[in-house]
Amino acid sequence: MTTNTTPPIRRPALRAAVAVMAVLTALPAAALYKVVGPDGKVTYTDRPPAPASGRISPVNARTGAAEPDAVLPLELRQAASRFPVTLYTAPSGCEPCDDARALLRKRGIPHAERQVLSREDSDALQKLTGGREMPVLAIGGQQLKGLTPDTWNSYLDLAGYPRESRLPAGYAFAAPQPLTERPAAAAAPAAKPAEPPAAEAAPAPGSIRF
Repeated sequence: MTTNTTPPIRRPALRAAVAVMAVLTALPAAALYKVVGPDGKVTYTDRPPAPASGRISPVNARTGAAEPDAVLPLELRQAASRFPVTLYTAPSGCEPCDDARALLRKRGIPHAERQVLSREDSDALQKLTGGREMPVLAIGGQQLKGLTPDTWNSYLDLAGYPRESRLPAGYAFAAPQPLTERPAAAAAPAAKPAEPPAAEAAPAPGSIRF
């Protein structure tokens, strides 16, 4: 005869465990997505929409704010948090810059792109990288000058980025930004009010004024 020594599960504890499991199971369904259609119409849905639906942004159900990184897979989120990627490029006439951008997008690497648009940007690039060559890839604190696909991919591997894109459907890469902030246009000085003409002095006796 076998005696069961396992203590019985109390009903209150069982009900609490079931309630917790129900909450955890329901959490994924609470995810919301904001979709801006081609016509500008905004809709919200609790299911991941198709990429062709328009511009898609995940929404925080508590605050209503969009969370671009919230939908990234965990592995990608962790890599981007530890080793953020920044690409430094020229705006035009730089074929290696175009190839560098294509490499990151094909592999699905979330990144910021900074472009050299002015003398100030060029000077800032010189201070950051020690030169003016582009493209430059920064992975965390590591800088890679000039496009060498095998080298770039090796460093991205070491940083923990997946070899193939795992970006969610509808993910939009951030638009390139200038390397330095553009100074705000100085306000034009207010025009001084016209001063009244000075009173003409009476000519001295015997003098002639032309």
